[in-house]
Amino acid sequence: MASPELPPLVVGIGGTIGGVSSTERALRIALDAAEREGFRTRLFGGEDMARLPLYNPRAATRTEDERAFVDAVRDASAVIISSPGYHGSISGVVKNALDLLEETARDERPYLADMPVGLITTAYGWQATGSTIAALRSIVHALRGWPTPFAAAINTQLTRFDDEGGCTDPAVLDQLTLIGRQVARFAPLARQG
Repeated sequence: MASPELPPLVVGIGGTIGGVSSTERALRIALDAAEREGFRTRLFGGEDMARLPLYNPRAATRTEDERAFVDAVRDASAVIISSPGYHGSISGVVKNALDLLEETARDERPYLADMPVGLITTAYGWQATGSTIAALRSIVHALRGWPTPFAAAINTQLTRFDDEGGCTDPAVLDQLTLIGRQVARFAPLARQG
């Protein structure tokens, strides 16, 4: 849990390998909204997740990158997950990162227990956005987290993101901001439990 002198932490998980993607840019917009609500944020983007080895439940040790990721989630009051829709579901790098949370199984607060979790998907077309959101909701439930009421499904055929944190569709910008505000709003409720 976050120490009393620091603002609570929202961890962002998402992106793709090979540079900053629409998925990661969308996640950054949502994290920026949580920051405006007074939260610290930590982003684990595509390149961060690419450094995580394939999850091996029998591994005797963990890499520095694996430990940093798990420790950040342990310290988090909320999480936002952003995945591209690959072949109708979440990407392998996002799933691998989430599988690594098995390291928290014996913690006082295992997995994502009692945490609000915002969800974002991007896909080149609408078909994969819905099934990917559904997959993410199922995974978050399995990890004992609370998916926030709103999830953003973004068709990247229609919406483009820029390096300055903007996008071409004001409605999408509002949706991503809402996700950041929702995790910030629900995080204090999780800490009361």
